[in-house]
Amino acid sequence: MAQIGSFVPASSADIGIVDKLFTRVGASDDIASGQSTFMLEMTEVSNILKNATRRSLVILDEIGRGTSTFDGLSIAWAVAEHMRTKIGAKTLFATHYHELSQLEDIQEGVKNYRVAVKKRGDDITFLRKIVKGSADDSYGIEVAALAGLPKSVIKRSKEILAQLESGKIERPQKAEPEEEDAQLDMAGIAAMGIVEELKNIDVTTYTPIEALNKLFELTKKAEVI
Repeated sequence: MAQIGSFVPASSADIGIVDKLFTRVGASDDIASGQSTFMLEMTEVSNILKNATRRSLVILDEIGRGTSTFDGLSIAWAVAEHMRTKIGAKTLFATHYHELSQLEDIQEGVKNYRVAVKKRGDDITFLRKIVKGSADDSYGIEVAALAGLPKSVIKRSKEILAQLESGKIERPQKAEPEEEDAQLDMAGIAAMGIVEELKNIDVTTYTPIEALNKLFELTKKAEVI
């Protein structure tokens, strides 16, 4: 902000020179050219890793969220490490992967910050304040509730989350078909008749022309089902 002449909202600041500004924020796709949201995300990350320097400022938001959890976490972790050890650029890296908070303990120069949240039972309030430390939760379900998702969906989400965290997934029981659904209609009965007739055919007793005639007969029966 200071480099472009803007006001810096601080009583004092020690600011270095930035040669380039890179951002990977938001979600978009280019389906017309065959690129999904995740493919575009990876393309932009690739461009940053190839062109950022030690004097660059890099802002990365939710790297790896467009694929499976383990794939995404692995990519996000590797990108964060590369930014620190290979490039050394000033980097703001926003993520919901709690595992990445461990980098503070194993990589010099990495610091965790989080948005302060006040909880009152199941209700939360985002305080719009950045404090040191890693978040103790992602608050995804709470945000979904704030966005207006039906209460039944929120309730079920919490149930599934509890099962996932405990490692015990309760699979819903398959509903038994109602008696009227189990009954065969006329078409089903006719089809079963054709199947039974096929089962009872001894192909060794048929001449080639008889076999073709029988096949023609069964085909005609199947057409009317």
